[in-house]
Amino acid sequence: MEILMNHKRTILLAMVDTIAIVFSCLLSYFAITFFSEFENEVLVINLNVQKTMIQSALLAVCNLVGMWTCGVYRNIWRYASVKDFVKLVFGVMLGTILYYIFNFAFSVSGSDIFAVMSIMLTLISVVVLRMGYYYIYNRLTRGPAASRTRTLIVGGGEACHRILEEMKKPESKYRPIAIVDDDPVKQRRKINDILVSGRISDIPEIVEQMRIKTILMAIPSCSSEEKKRILNICSETMCEVKTIPFLHDLMMNADLLGQAQSINVEDLLGRDVINFDDFEVNQLVKDKVCMVTGGGGSIGSELCRQIAKYSPKKLIIVDIYENNAYDIQQELLANYTDIDLDVRIASVRDYDKMKALFEMFKPELVYHAAAHKHVPLMETSPEEAIKNNVAGTYNVASLANLFGVRKFVLVSTDKAVNPTNVMGATKRCCEMIVQYFAQKSTFTEFVAVRFGNVLGSNGSVIPLFEKQIASGGPITVTHPDIIRYFMTIPEAVSLILQAGTIARGGEIFVLDMGEPVKILSLAENLIKLHGKEPYKDIDIQFTGLRPGEKLFEELLMSEEGLRETANKKIFIGKQIEIEEESFVESIERINGIAKANNSGAVVEELRKLVPTFNHVVLNK
Repeated sequence: MEILMNHKRTILLAMVDTIAIVFSCLLSYFAITFFSEFENEVLVINLNVQKTMIQSALLAVCNLVGMWTCGVYRNIWRYASVKDFVKLVFGVMLGTILYYIFNFAFSVSGSDIFAVMSIMLTLISVVVLRMGYYYIYNRLTRGPAASRTRTLIVGGGEACHRILEEMKKPESKYRPIAIVDDDPVKQRRKINDILVSGRISDIPEIVEQMRIKTILMAIPSCSSEEKKRILNICSETMCEVKTIPFLHDLMMNADLLGQAQSINVEDLLGRDVINFDDFEVNQLVKDKVCMVTGGGGSIGSELCRQIAKYSPKKLIIVDIYENNAYDIQQELLANYTDIDLDVRIASVRDYDKMKALFEMFKPELVYHAAAHKHVPLMETSPEEAIKNNVAGTYNVASLANLFGVRKFVLVSTDKAVNPTNVMGATKRCCEMIVQYFAQKSTFTEFVAVRFGNVLGSNGSVIPLFEKQIASGGPITVTHPDIIRYFMTIPEAVSLILQAGTIARGGEIFVLDMGEPVKILSLAENLIKLHGKEPYKDIDIQFTGLRPGEKLFEELLMSEEGLRETANKKIFIGKQIEIEEESFVESIERINGIAKANNSGAVVEELRKLVPTFNHVVLNK
């Protein structure tokens, strides 16, 4: 049925073209006859009607054959492009060549002037017919311009050209109004009939003058720093801001406009995503038995994803929360059909169960991501932070040492630096456990990896802001001056894996995360980039610092040194000597207090264990 419909469409279009060609020949005949009747005409042309009819028929057949050969009848003209019209011109030219070949071969006599004029009018008529159809169809199906969003495009390059072509489609909801570009050569010139109205710095003025509602960034290859500059300018307007995919998608001829997406908050951080050496990680992970504790969490699950792509001999996921563990299990099985995967529901608190897993699987690499990490919740349940973070880490680290694991990597946090809350203090204690076993072990390399807030992780402020904006606000910020370091989940996990490749034992790896971000500015810009006005459309309320929270986080303790690695973005803190006997006694003592669920005594003991712990207790 579809083939029959295509044939019908081809036949119908060929009939329309035949009528256009016949009309062109008739118009040529009458025009020549009319001008030949003037007495002062230097050249009088007498056309033979019979020969003219033969010429017309031959012209029609040759042009139809030429256009069919050039694929003109395979086009859908409602979506025509310049290339399609070029093919149409070539089709008529080919038809002309065929006409003169037949004319020469079979001696079809006739007027050359008639033939030339008919060919010219044929070309004009078939082009005009298609342009008219294209224009009328798009006008009728696109709907009124008022219903489409008035859009400003940032960047006048290839991506802009592609987007403007896509905006011509009937289903497009965008109406291009103007373009901005910093290239002086493009100023006041047009791209696809849309004027380059100014530079990027002129965006606020152009938005106001031209009543722009949406800004579409069409510079897929610009740096993160440049993107942040542009977004800061866009945030001065009340427009919704969207961006197109990366340059790879442009090269792959993707539907860019269809993939236009809201600005990711990562774009506001003003630094490029940090990439690491995949070769070294592949050498470390390939054909190894890897265990990830807390493998269902936001960091743990990404660890599993990245480990899986390096073809480990076996991947063991350990998590106490079965739903998360199930989700990452199904994802990995779907994406890596040949992976040897084992998921175990277990708690790192349970030494005997963890020992049984170590005996069963004999892991070579252990990535310890299991932890309680919510600061306010751990303030009210400090004994649980000790049981899970401190005792759990001690259990897994001691088993790694006992079973001769090659590398043990602890996932730590910047909140471990001069901690003011229980969660941070327990993570600092976990770092000390790692350094203790690094001193003690003769085979296993123990290291910790420290980074800041992870965008999109469970408990991160960004998903909370997005939900609050979607529900109409208000956005809640604890303090107008609070600042944080941010990184993406893939960056955090890449750092963890990279740390394993360069670990020699006892190091605390620290990522250079660029400049810290003011949370209030982040909230305000996020509101603006959703096309709304802070404090008017979406209110921002200050709730006060939460228990244990501080205004800014540090990445390195004052007593630690700092030395570079081969990677310019990774640094190593100086290893601190741990007094082994007293440290083990302290760990046993605080674990005993935690088992007794004595919250006050736990905090006091934690102060003794972590000298830099300056507990700040705030009422909400």
